[in-house]
Amino acid sequence: MDQANPFETPRTYSLHRAEYLVGLAVTTGLIVYHFGDIRWLPALGLFLYIDLIGYIPGAVAFKKSGGRPIPKAYYVLYNVMHSLITQGAVAALWCWLVKPEWALLVLPFHLFGDRGLFGNFMKSFALPFEPVRQEGYLRLLDDLGLPHPKPVGHAMDPVPVGHVAARPVVRETEAVR
Repeated sequence: MDQANPFETPRTYSLHRAEYLVGLAVTTGLIVYHFGDIRWLPALGLFLYIDLIGYIPGAVAFKKSGGRPIPKAYYVLYNVMHSLITQGAVAALWCWLVKPEWALLVLPFHLFGDRGLFGNFMKSFALPFEPVRQEGYLRLLDDLGLPHPKPVGHAMDPVPVGHVAARPVVRETEAVR
């Protein structure tokens, strides 16, 4: 919502996703326009490798964990592979080592689709790997007078606890003493 409180309300979250939907529409238009110029085997590989490295291992570990915390390495893999910075570097390296080509459009297409269509952004160590409604966030929405989002609907219902050690809360009056 601002620099001091980087939460999003359902409305700002929708607006944030809408920005990525515009990027998805642009890349989709370019893919359609250059459909015959795209080498589809490399495009398929470039599209899939992001999730093969960055999502599927963490999703499997999360499912196997029964909702318990999973190693942070899965979060790092997800965030690195789903970064526009990383995929920009991959595209630059591809252009240098292979050649500039329209198949590279699948990189932003994948990321814009994940964010715009599915609402998947970077993963925080403080939350379960898969989305689970957090009581603290629901209380924030209550305080703001906003409706709760619908539950995600996992096959199992993981306990919505953070995945980092709880820190003691120090109130401003206690810190002054």
